[in-house]
Amino acid sequence: MVSSLNLGRTVGKIIAWLLAIIVVLVAALAVFIVTFDWNHARPWVNDKVSQAIGRPFAIEGDLKVDWQHPVGEIGWRAWVPWPRFSAANITVANPDWTKQPHFATLDEIDFQVEVLPLLAHDIVIPSINLVNPSVDLERLVDNRNNWTFKLPASSGPSEWKLDLHDIVFSKGYVALADQKSKTDVKVTIDTLGQPIPVGEVMKQQEAASRSASAQVVGKQGARRLAAQSAAATAAAAASEASAAAASEATAASGVSDATTGTQTASASSAVSGAAVGAQTASTASSASATTAPRSAKPDVQAYSLGWTIKGTYNHTPLSGSGKVGGVLALQDADRPFPIQADVKAGDLRVALVGTLTDPAHLAALDLRLWLQGTSMAHLYALTGVTLPDTPPYATDGRLIGQFRRGASTFRYENFTGRVGGSDLNGTLSYTQREPRPLLQGELVSNLLQFADLAPIIGADSKASKAKRGDTTQQPAGRVLPVEQFRTDRWKAIDADVKFTGRRIVKDADLPITDLYTHIVMTDGVLSLTPLRFGVAGGTLSSDIHLDGSSTPLKGRVSTSARHLKLKQLFPTFKTMQSALGEINGDAALSATGNSPAALAATSNGEVKTLVTQGTVSRLLMEAAGLNVANVVYEKLFGGKDVKINCAAADFVATNGVLDARVFALDTDDAVINIDGHIDLRDESLDLGVHPHTKGFRIFSLRSPLYVKGTFKDPHVGVDVGALALRGGAMVGLGLLNPFAALIPLIAPSNNKALPCSELLAQVNSKPVAPPPGQKEKPKPPLKGAPGASPAGAAKPATARTPAPADAAAYKGS
Repeated sequence: MVSSLNLGRTVGKIIAWLLAIIVVLVAALAVFIVTFDWNHARPWVNDKVSQAIGRPFAIEGDLKVDWQHPVGEIGWRAWVPWPRFSAANITVANPDWTKQPHFATLDEIDFQVEVLPLLAHDIVIPSINLVNPSVDLERLVDNRNNWTFKLPASSGPSEWKLDLHDIVFSKGYVALADQKSKTDVKVTIDTLGQPIPVGEVMKQQEAASRSASAQVVGKQGARRLAAQSAAATAAAAASEASAAAASEATAASGVSDATTGTQTASASSAVSGAAVGAQTASTASSASATTAPRSAKPDVQAYSLGWTIKGTYNHTPLSGSGKVGGVLALQDADRPFPIQADVKAGDLRVALVGTLTDPAHLAALDLRLWLQGTSMAHLYALTGVTLPDTPPYATDGRLIGQFRRGASTFRYENFTGRVGGSDLNGTLSYTQREPRPLLQGELVSNLLQFADLAPIIGADSKASKAKRGDTTQQPAGRVLPVEQFRTDRWKAIDADVKFTGRRIVKDADLPITDLYTHIVMTDGVLSLTPLRFGVAGGTLSSDIHLDGSSTPLKGRVSTSARHLKLKQLFPTFKTMQSALGEINGDAALSATGNSPAALAATSNGEVKTLVTQGTVSRLLMEAAGLNVANVVYEKLFGGKDVKINCAAADFVATNGVLDARVFALDTDDAVINIDGHIDLRDESLDLGVHPHTKGFRIFSLRSPLYVKGTFKDPHVGVDVGALALRGGAMVGLGLLNPFAALIPLIAPSNNKALPCSELLAQVNSKPVAPPPGQKEKPKPPLKGAPGASPAGAAKPATARTPAPADAAAYKGS
């Protein structure tokens, strides 16, 4: 018994001593931890981290460890303290080739670690607080960059898992100097103070973008753009509602069939019909949800961080600001990440509000996108998308993007816009592919200002060119644009875009009503097949091929004019308002040169037109013959119109000079022949007009007319020499006999008509053009055409077999 008591006392003493020792050790450890200067551990920490990242790492300030009771824990867990680590003045070095000494700097970092999860190899950090983090990113032309670290090879998955709940920082800085993309920018990031809902940011950006549009396309243009956007949104909503209603009706029909059945359907087929109906409704609902902007979804988090940017991109000044969600939300693949930006690059302003799905892997974009600028051509420097020069523009639409390695796609869907004074609507898609990306889409302008097309070929005014930054000077006195095509950009992207101008607003004397073209660009070759205008009640259609893959550019143009009404062709010419008949024609030209003027100056080929079954004002015909008395009579008393037997023009183009092989008009009263040439090289005219009367005319000063001068300043007049001979003869005879003075003014009849059948047959033959850079072979003049002096008459060549002498081929086209 005593022995047992002594054993118990001994054991008790041992336990007491053990407890005492443990308490002392814990106390000593606590005192050690509290009083230990953790700065002595900095060399060891610096070395371990440096080895882990393959880059010098240093904690240059104090390293501390404190123990604090957790906030928010209850029960016995609240008594387990958490360590709080803090370090000041942290640096991560850069490679030797960089300009900046440090990749990253941090004034201070502190965080707590939950103790109990460590037993399960989980590192749980409620939050990390960063003070003034700064990162400098650099990349050279040879693709070396400082953000790629040489991490040690892993022997297998780690047993430890990191669970980080939040990152808090007061202000952060990111600098990017990328020689490869010619980018040099600085970004400042800061917290917003309190989260801002997506809807509120959308309203703010709408107002800001409307104001920016007004600065570019004017207040009226901005109002019209807002109206277009509202109409497009309402139309899209109506379309979605209609689709949803149709889907619900389909689903209801399926359920009804499953409930009631039919005489020919079994119970199992009825159940199957209900399942199909439900699936259809579900699919429609899903499609509707996909169509609606993700920014409207309730699970999108609010904006938490704001940022500003300033610098240059591709030598273009860049500045702007925006908002994004929280940093840790970048890891959530299932929750759309909100982004907003309003950035100005040169004269281009880009604004967007929307979401990024799975931001860590850039899965998809869904944005409301606004664009404003002075010319769409300026988008090339920032996006690589080749677009033509345009007047100032503003657009509003939805951008949807899917990111895939080497095959990403982006779709600017149902956008509306203003380009100069014209509206623009449609959808464009961009597909990343090799060897060149592809731009596709369909664009429509319901009201197109014809003047807004001028910048595309450099035909706009000096003020317009200066506004869009074009320094090309159009020579004084020249009409054809000398601004060169940017063929180097044609090789950067392929395109397949259709454009329709439903109604064209133009000057009263321009008989153009509408426009359609299909633009195809492949490996530097630009084709417009066709470029079709509605003109004077008919069509003017061209197939244009411009090969920009070599220098100089090689061009081929084939044009057909069909059913152009004489009356409508001259809407402001009073003497033509009673004219009937149609003009039909064809042209085939080839050329080389890098501007419209250069192409015209080197053009070779043929141009042919004819008029059939028409009438023209007698006054116009009499004026052409300078029959003074009859002109006065027609002015006072009017007169019937003159029937056109035939009218034709057949020009051959040789190195930019158009020579008239046939240029004649035959009516019941007269034959008028025109010869000479039109020089596209210096834009000069040298045409002679030779009237031949078919009846007896008194008081006629009929003599050759001329058309000379330039395209910009043409001159029409009377051959003074021929007229002087008639006037001199009249004066001389008048001295002998007053009545004899009338003899020079009497025009004898010339009843020899044009050979219309042969004329129409030759003109009706299809024009041809040689390969670009080669001359068209000369052909002999048409026999029987009075006064004709074609360029090829001196060296006649074998003419092609003429087509049947029938203009019906034109009329039926």
